[in-house]
Amino acid sequence: MSTSMDVLYPLAERRLGYVTTAQAAEVGVSRQQLSYLARTGSLERVAQGIYRLRRFPAERFEDVIVACLWAGDDAVASHDTALATFDLTDAMPAVIHVSVPRRFRGQRPGIVVHTAPLGDGERTERGGVPVTTVERTITDVLASSGEDLARSAAEQAIARGLVTRRRLRAVLMADGDLGQSLLDLAGSTA
Repeated sequence: MSTSMDVLYPLAERRLGYVTTAQAAEVGVSRQQLSYLARTGSLERVAQGIYRLRRFPAERFEDVIVACLWAGDDAVASHDTALATFDLTDAMPAVIHVSVPRRFRGQRPGIVVHTAPLGDGERTERGGVPVTTVERTITDVLASSGEDLARSAAEQAIARGLVTRRRLRAVLMADGDLGQSLLDLAGSTA
């Protein structure tokens, strides 16, 4: 017979030890069971509806995972926060940027939620963190933070093999006028 923790562990493993009340309910663990597990020390309640299994070690981007879980299952780290998860910037931004493909009205200090359509090809995962792809991140940063940061990130991403020049060029060309400023960096070949 499996325990609540046996059921929660594989679910939480996907997000570095974090699970939401809704996710737990989907695998048959009630709010009451979560409260009991938190009282007995197996779980830690980190935010409303978000728990962390104590057996998991601390991770670098835990706050980003919590922000994404708070915003919903379809949320991803984006913009300057995504740059940090890809190690394409020197510092974590002062606020966590999250994108969702639907209308979102929630607010939390330190989190900026962007509403934008996200295609399947624009989402990935980096170290357990749901995040926009490198190409999408660069175009988001170009639109929100400007050409200097986007150019630096693009140069690093190409040098480290996180994106090909051909793929970046295709995304920038599809972005219209905004992407024109970086097309010279992407070149004309792979």
